[in-house]
Amino acid sequence: MRQTESLRGAGTGRSRTVAGCTLLVIALGAGVAGCGADDNPLSAEPYDAAEQISFNGSVDEGRTADPDRPLEVVAEDSDGRITDVTAVDASGRYVAGELAADGSRWHSTSPLAANARYTVRVSTENEDGRPGRKVLSFTTGKPTTTQRLAVTFGPEAGTYGVGQPLTAELNVPVRDRAQRAVVERALKVDSTPAVSGTWHWVDDKKLHYRPEDYWPAHATVRVHSTLEGIKINDRLRGGASAPLTIAIGDRVIAVADAAAHRLTVHKNGEEIKQIPVTTGKPGFETRNGVKVVLGKERFVRMRSSTVGIAEGSAESYDLNVEFATRVTWSGEYVHAAPWSVGSQGYANVSHGCVGMSTGNAEWFFGTVRAGDLVEVVNSNGSTMEPFGNGFGDWNLTWQKWREGSALVDGAQGDPRTGERARLRPQPA
Repeated sequence: MRQTESLRGAGTGRSRTVAGCTLLVIALGAGVAGCGADDNPLSAEPYDAAEQISFNGSVDEGRTADPDRPLEVVAEDSDGRITDVTAVDASGRYVAGELAADGSRWHSTSPLAANARYTVRVSTENEDGRPGRKVLSFTTGKPTTTQRLAVTFGPEAGTYGVGQPLTAELNVPVRDRAQRAVVERALKVDSTPAVSGTWHWVDDKKLHYRPEDYWPAHATVRVHSTLEGIKINDRLRGGASAPLTIAIGDRVIAVADAAAHRLTVHKNGEEIKQIPVTTGKPGFETRNGVKVVLGKERFVRMRSSTVGIAEGSAESYDLNVEFATRVTWSGEYVHAAPWSVGSQGYANVSHGCVGMSTGNAEWFFGTVRAGDLVEVVNSNGSTMEPFGNGFGDWNLTWQKWREGSALVDGAQGDPRTGERARLRPQPA
C-alpha cells in the first residue's frame, strides 16, 4: 500500500494530534468509471474524484476559511483511496501533510497562512486502480491573533569574509521545539555558488546560520523569511521581514601559533605573509580556536580596569592602541604593540591579545575585513566559546551545529544559550 506526503520545500511533516479543533474538510466521493479500451486503468482519463465537496467556511458562499484550522481531505468511498495531495498558496509555499497508510485521509501538518489563496490538488484511485483527480481553490481569512513575529537578519548588507555567519533576531521568544521548526523552516538561505547549511538556535530569540565549511570565496548569499501570515501558536503569527543579501570576499584565514610566536596569513589558499607575534602570557592566555573578525578600530583606548584588573596593580595598564582588529566582544584584538617588539617572535607577554609591530599591524588591518578568520593554536588558554563573546560558531563540529536545529531529527534538548558580553578591550 502506497503512502505519500506533500512536503515540497516544507520539510518532513510529522503526525500531529488535532484536539478540540474543527477541521477544514474536503470530502471525496470517489466516482467509479470503466477502464479504457485496452483495459489498462492507467490509460484512462482521470475521473472526477469529488462528486460532493463540503468545506468548512464554504467557498461557494463566498466565505473564507479559518487559517487556524488544519486542512483535511477524506475519501468517503470505501472502494477508493487517496494517493497524493498537494496544497500550495499563491506565493509558492507548500503545506506539509501526512497521508494515512490506507489512503483514507490526508491532513496538514504545517500551519496555513492567513489572507492567502490556496490550491489543493488531490489524486485518488478506485478499486480497479483507475486514477481520479480533483482541484480545489480556497482563500483563508484574517488571523484571529494580533501579535506578530518579526525577524531581523544580520549582518548589515555589505561584503564579508568566508567565516561570517548569518543571524536572525526574533522580536518574540520561541521556546517550543515544534514552533521553532515552523519558524526555522520559513527562514530561507540561498547562495551562489550553492552550498548547504543549517540554522542553529543560540537562544529563544536568536539563530545563527553557517555551512558545514566556510562560505565559498566571492559568493553571494541571500536570506529571507516566508513567515508572514503563518501561524506559530494560538497567539502568534509571522510578520513581514526585510530580506538581506551579502557578498563574500576573498578567503582570508590567519593562523596564530602561540607556541611558535608566529601569525601566518593565507589568502585564497596561498600563504601571503608570516608575522612575528606575542600572545597571552601565563594567567592571561589567548583563547584557542576559530574567531571571526568582528570589526576594525584605528585607535582604541585599552584600560585594565575594564577587564577586572585593579588600577595601580602590577598588571594594570592604560594605553592608546593603533590598528586594532577585534575578534571578541570581551576585548581580544590583533593589534599594534610597539612596546613588545623585542618579545615578538620569541615570547608571550600580552594580556591575551595578539600583538605585533605597528607596520605589521597596519598591513594586517588593511588586509582583513569583518567575517575573515583568525585561528589561534597551541595556546594554553581555553577554547573560544561558540556564542556570547563574538562568533565562535566554527568551533562546533558540524554534528553539534546541526543538533541546534529544530528540523534535525534526533537532536536532544534545547541548543545551548549564550549571553552576549560587550566588555571593554584589553591590551597586549
